[in-house]
Amino acid sequence: MVALTFLLVLPVFVNAQDSDLGNWLIYIGNKKLNSKWNIHNEVQYRNYNAIGDLEQLLIRTGVGYNLSDNNNILLGYGYILSENYSGDTDDKVSVNEHRIFQQFTTKQKIGKVGLSHRYRFEQRFVEDDFKMRLRYFLGINIPLQYKEDGKNPLYLSMYNEIFLNTESAVFDRNRVFGGLGYKFSKTLRLELGYMNQFFEHSGRDQINIIAFVNL
Repeated sequence: MVALTFLLVLPVFVNAQDSDLGNWLIYIGNKKLNSKWNIHNEVQYRNYNAIGDLEQLLIRTGVGYNLSDNNNILLGYGYILSENYSGDTDDKVSVNEHRIFQQFTTKQKIGKVGLSHRYRFEQRFVEDDFKMRLRYFLGINIPLQYKEDGKNPLYLSMYNEIFLNTESAVFDRNRVFGGLGYKFSKTLRLELGYMNQFFEHSGRDQINIIAFVNL
C-alpha cells in the first residue's frame, strides 16, 4: 500500500531523456532452509522515469551458508536485461548479461545501530564480452522508535556501495542511499528512499521502493 500510494503521487516524466530522476522497484527475499542454509532471491525493475520506461530488469538468486549467526557466504547467479538509449535519440538497444557472483556478508551492532558489510566478487558475461568486478557495501540501520516490547518498527536506512573493475578504468560506480524503513513483522519490511549513483563522468538520481521478505 505504501508503494502504491507513492507511485500515485510521484510525478511521471514523459520523456526519460529530459529527466535525471528514475525509480527502482525492488523485491529482496530470503528463504531459510535450516539453521545453516538459505536461498536468496531478488527482482529489481529499474525505470528511467517514475514507471513504464524500462532501464534495467535484474533477476538474482543464490544459495547461502551461515558460518555463524552474523556471517554468511553465498554463491549466486543473476540475469540482467538493460535497455540503453542510443545517444540522444529515443531508440533503445537491448543488452543481455549473465552474472555469477560470490559474496560474504557480516553483521554487527554498535549500541542500537546495526551495521552490515557485504563483499561481492562478480564474473560478468555481457553479450560477447567477459568482465570481472569487486563490490563493497556498507549498510547502516538506525531505529527511530523505542518501545517497551523491544520492537522498533520505524528506522533510518543508509548505505554506500562502491564498484571496482579488475581491469583499466578501475572505478566503475558508487551508490549512496538514504531512506526510511518500516518493519511490519518479522518477515516483512519496506523501505522508501533516495539513491544517487555516480560514475566517473556522470550520475543519476533514483527513488527506491524496496520490499524485504524473510521466510
